[in-house]
Amino acid sequence: MIVANTTTANASADPSPKTGNMMSITSHIERRAGLIKGVSIALIIVSLLVLIRALPVDRAIDLVKSKADGLGFWGPLALGAAYVVAALAFFPGSALTLTAGAVFGLAWGTVTVSLASTTAAAMAFLIARHLARDKVARQAQRFPKFEAIDRAIGDGGWKIIAMLRLSPAVPFSLGNYLFGLTAIRFWPYVLASWLFMLPGTFMYVYLGHIGTEGLRSAAGAQRGKTPGEWALLAVGLMATIAVTVYVTRLARKTLRQNTRIQEETASEGTMNESTEQMVVGSAGRTRGTIVLALVAVAMLGIASRAHQRRDALRNLFGPAPVTPQEAYQRQSDGPTFDHSAFDALLRKHVDGDGWVDYEGLRSEAASLDTYIASLENAPFADLGRDEKLSLLINAYNAFTLRLILDHYLVKSIKDIPRAKRWRHTRWRIGSVTLSLDQIEHEQIRPKFAEPRIHFALVCAAIGCPKLRNEAYHAELIDEQLEDQTRYVHSHDQWFRYQPGAKEVYLTRLYDWYGADFEQVAGSVLAFVARYSAPLKAALDEGKKPRVKWLDYDWTLNDARNKR
Repeated sequence: MIVANTTTANASADPSPKTGNMMSITSHIERRAGLIKGVSIALIIVSLLVLIRALPVDRAIDLVKSKADGLGFWGPLALGAAYVVAALAFFPGSALTLTAGAVFGLAWGTVTVSLASTTAAAMAFLIARHLARDKVARQAQRFPKFEAIDRAIGDGGWKIIAMLRLSPAVPFSLGNYLFGLTAIRFWPYVLASWLFMLPGTFMYVYLGHIGTEGLRSAAGAQRGKTPGEWALLAVGLMATIAVTVYVTRLARKTLRQNTRIQEETASEGTMNESTEQMVVGSAGRTRGTIVLALVAVAMLGIASRAHQRRDALRNLFGPAPVTPQEAYQRQSDGPTFDHSAFDALLRKHVDGDGWVDYEGLRSEAASLDTYIASLENAPFADLGRDEKLSLLINAYNAFTLRLILDHYLVKSIKDIPRAKRWRHTRWRIGSVTLSLDQIEHEQIRPKFAEPRIHFALVCAAIGCPKLRNEAYHAELIDEQLEDQTRYVHSHDQWFRYQPGAKEVYLTRLYDWYGADFEQVAGSVLAFVARYSAPLKAALDEGKKPRVKWLDYDWTLNDARNKR
């Protein structure tokens, strides 16, 4: 019996070959854990940088800000309400504080979070004092420092609250409830909390603001800050952190000198252990190292794929920004191109408000095709600036009409399969075959400092500015573009503003192509004000109405849909 037990024990102690191999692999990973983690983290960082460059991060940030601006007063209110709920439910509010700085900027971000955090502190205080005192008291018994905090507040009142807010000995959400059990009165508690939470609030809001600007720059935003502006932001951030750290240390020193509250400090070993636990989790260091390595490999694969498809991804949240500039010279005696055939079709099948008789146009599709075919022989490289611009606009509009005829009777251009729509490379101009997107975003927008083209290029939709019932001509191009722009700003389908109003309603074209207008006029509203005397007067008086976006109707601009 003894022999049998000994044999069994020895068998259990002696690992099988499979177990031995696993132990060997585990031991090898543990010895190389530092190197594996270092390489994995480096790969993850590189992958994130590639993703930031490939994805339209700048456009996504602008879109969020645009949505927030569109909410007006309700934007900060919604974020503030979310902050209060999170704080009452013991969720960290730091993410929302960073978001406030990113979306609302330094001033409004600080105001929003400051009011929200103070409201949360006040509500938790009242809950603990009047609604759930017994339950909070039971929780306080599990917190060893509460007795010392209670005594200190009894002696020092609001001054101790101030020190605890500057250098918290307890987490923010927990402290809000615990302070309700102390002897301090409500209003001194609220005022001290509000005032002495401000430094930390401002620092986190500042981090969110400058972090967002950094992401936009890393993503290649066209409207990035100058080196001087970055220097000011960096100096401001460092000053904010320095002041906050200094004040926190003073508060900590005062607490040690005047109370028996001992702050929870983490030794370097404890901090390392905590960081290790975040990565490794409960499964152990080896598994955590493997998981981190797998994450790094996956991130690298995603980043590589995103880099390959970066051109498509950059349009994920709308057209990518460009830097408009004049790439061509005007010529008074250069070659020209004849658009009379297209002009005749437009005059016959398009009315003065841009409605298209597609049925009639379809009966003359051969004439449209003849004009489109003639574009293949255009001497594009030899044309002057105005000839090039008029040809590109006419070509884009003619191709769009042909696209609709190819799929008629569609109710909307968006009903056409995506692969056959704006990104379909099928249209020839000279010796080059392009898609509609390439004509607009590669041939026109970056090479002509002319944002008025957005009111001339048609998308065959009611929400799009009207299709002129005449072709664009080089000698009339400026006059025609100006007429188109004035037409848009004189119809409430695309522009609405009442003198003295706090809101201005704009077509989504200003949202999608805002950078084009900003780089020419300084801001979207400054450009719009060129065509609205009341809006210009408001801006001159220092009043800036809030922008709201009009719905974009994608219904086909068919004469049969004319209202």
